[in-house]
Amino acid sequence: MDLKDKLLSSYIALEEKIDMDSNLHDVRNQAIKNFEAKGFPTKKEEEWKYTSLNAVLKNDFSVFPKHENAIEFPAVKKYFLHEIDTYKLVFIDGKFSSFLSSTTHEGIDVCLLSSVLTKPKYRLVLETYFNQIAKKDESLTSLNTAFAQEGAFINIPKSKVADKPIEIVYFSTGTEAALMVQPRNLIVVGENAHVQIIERHQSLNENPVLTNSVTEIFAQKRANVDYYKIQNDVQTANLIDNTYIAQKQESRVAVHTFSFGGNITRNNLNFYHQGERIDSTLKGITIIGDKQHVDHFTLVHHAQPNCESHQNYKGIFGDSSTGVFNGKIYVEKEAQKTDAFQQNNNILISEKATINAKPQLEIFADDVKCSHGCTIGQLDEGAMFYMQQRGIPKKEARALLMYAFSNEVIESIKIPELKQRITKIIATKLGVKMGFEL
Repeated sequence: MDLKDKLLSSYIALEEKIDMDSNLHDVRNQAIKNFEAKGFPTKKEEEWKYTSLNAVLKNDFSVFPKHENAIEFPAVKKYFLHEIDTYKLVFIDGKFSSFLSSTTHEGIDVCLLSSVLTKPKYRLVLETYFNQIAKKDESLTSLNTAFAQEGAFINIPKSKVADKPIEIVYFSTGTEAALMVQPRNLIVVGENAHVQIIERHQSLNENPVLTNSVTEIFAQKRANVDYYKIQNDVQTANLIDNTYIAQKQESRVAVHTFSFGGNITRNNLNFYHQGERIDSTLKGITIIGDKQHVDHFTLVHHAQPNCESHQNYKGIFGDSSTGVFNGKIYVEKEAQKTDAFQQNNNILISEKATINAKPQLEIFADDVKCSHGCTIGQLDEGAMFYMQQRGIPKKEARALLMYAFSNEVIESIKIPELKQRITKIIATKLGVKMGFEL
């Protein structure tokens, strides 16, 4: 039985466990029908032209973990931002770990999506937000919707500021020979509210994992959201990350994506403007080697006047690794005075490394300022020679040049301890020792 057939039969088993009369039943059924019709994406689809899932799908993934597994904090402490106090939502093989988590309902909600899906007091939240901006016709998003049971629910009410960052961490223990998990996150940030969120997926051994994640973020008027994704998993882990963001008037949302590990990583990042004077920021650093594959697909849909978007993605590719950047800016006729910027810069440090870049602009308004640029090259040999002449060894000179190349994105991190952590991870990836490895 292939994975698609296993998922379809598993959905029937899931239906027997959940409330058939719930508001979600029709939503789930429609979603699984869409997945059944479309199946897993293939390279025949334009948006997946450079990324194949065929090798991943050959694994015999378990869809429902057979055992509940516990983890002791000292064993995983290094994966948390332990230098500062944070709220924590921790999941082990898709199940919530109260032992490792630190949640709250005092002033803000940092809790579980399962509460939203099952408890009557959250019915309005469910009807207003769940599956409202996620693409109904995207097959893997539909698959996640059909199986959605657990994940993070974060609600920052009007004029509230989260007093400390929130970490969302998904661990895979490797107890199963191969495991597929489908976390679902729902984040609502109210008018004039502010939150900082850090998300991470981490395998704890080398058994294959396929994570199909969906996150919906709603930023109300003048909301301020900083979202950081740390992707530094083992090389048998595969991640498909679908993030959908709806912004209201004068809101500001910034998403930073740091892609360093994993086998195949696909990031679908979609911004939808639903008001004027919105600011959207999309930044990323990719540093990979061996046969790793990272694919960034971004969309910023400008539908209202006087809005801005800024995209800046940096990539360093070694060995036989492959990178993809497919960035799209769509400007509606009504979206006059749009200011949209997109930049993608890449360095190939191996003759066998590959980058496929496809920046796109679709503009239907006539009074806009939109630009995009893409560069692909090697390290500056003149700069290397200059540094070596001044006593810097070649290895360190290469690392310094690559760090400088990434620094523009690093400097925009607003949590100092996270900036330090990312800097150390990058140093490790570039072959310079800085205290510890992650």
